[in-house]
Amino acid sequence: MATPEELNQLTPEKKVDARGTPCPGPLLEVKRAITSLSIGGVMELLSADESTNKDVPRWAKKMGHEYLGVVEEAGYWRIFVKRGK
Repeated sequence: MATPEELNQLTPEKKVDARGTPCPGPLLEVKRAITSLSIGGVMELLSADESTNKDVPRWAKKMGHEYLGVVEEAGYWRIFVKRGK
């Protein structure tokens, strides 16, 4: 997993803002958006729902994508996922 400093250096191919969405909304947004990325592309998800921090890594592993890590901001999280297939 990457450090917050390393994650801040990434340029995501897609950014998804799901901060106003309660669980399971952010995870559904990731599922929808990942298909628009190129293989190896990075997506940044913004979420204010703490359960997303557990849901996205589990989902990414199960689906063959790579969970890169999370950066905590004031009142929300920036979650990074790399498309695997």
